[in-house]
Amino acid sequence: MTKAIFLDRDGTINEEVNYLRNIKDIRIFPGTLEALQKFKFLGYINVIITNQSGIARGFLTEEDLGIIHNKFRNLLTAGGQELIDDIFYSPFHKEGIIEKYKINSADRKPDIGMILKAKQKHDIDIPSSFLIGDSITDMKCAEKAGLKKILVKTGYGKDSLNECIKENIFIDYLAENLYDASGFIEKSITQNQT
Repeated sequence: MTKAIFLDRDGTINEEVNYLRNIKDIRIFPGTLEALQKFKFLGYINVIITNQSGIARGFLTEEDLGIIHNKFRNLLTAGGQELIDDIFYSPFHKEGIIEKYKINSADRKPDIGMILKAKQKHDIDIPSSFLIGDSITDMKCAEKAGLKKILVKTGYGKDSLNECIKENIFIDYLAENLYDASGFIEKSITQNQT
């Protein structure tokens, strides 16, 4: 079985810009490449899972999102190796204006549809895997799926911490950023091996 790092996109890998619609607005956080490399070195695959309700809201199309995600794949490359193994996205929102996306979907976090699809596709061992994100939605999704939870302070992380405390959602680690999260995962693996 495969171990995975499930990664939220906006606010975790790149700066939150409120509906990323254009590749010129992609700003990757410092230390992200190094973190993704470390995950790969530790034997994980890197899988982005991202709610993209901007599609349902008519802000961008799936084709636009494809261009954005190709740019992410190009930016998140080191030594000729792509560091992102797969990307799953949910274009749905019940309050959208584009009819075919205007639904409740199990793919939309905090539901776990994207995780289940990734698990099936990549034979992922859920108890050995992590979800890293900046929102309470991410942490609820991780809890429902049985993943270890890392909340990053980037994006909405600081506000989300208070929400998690109020809702009794236990977080395995509160990280400054993705690079800090990679250090925690490396340390937890080392401790488990001793």
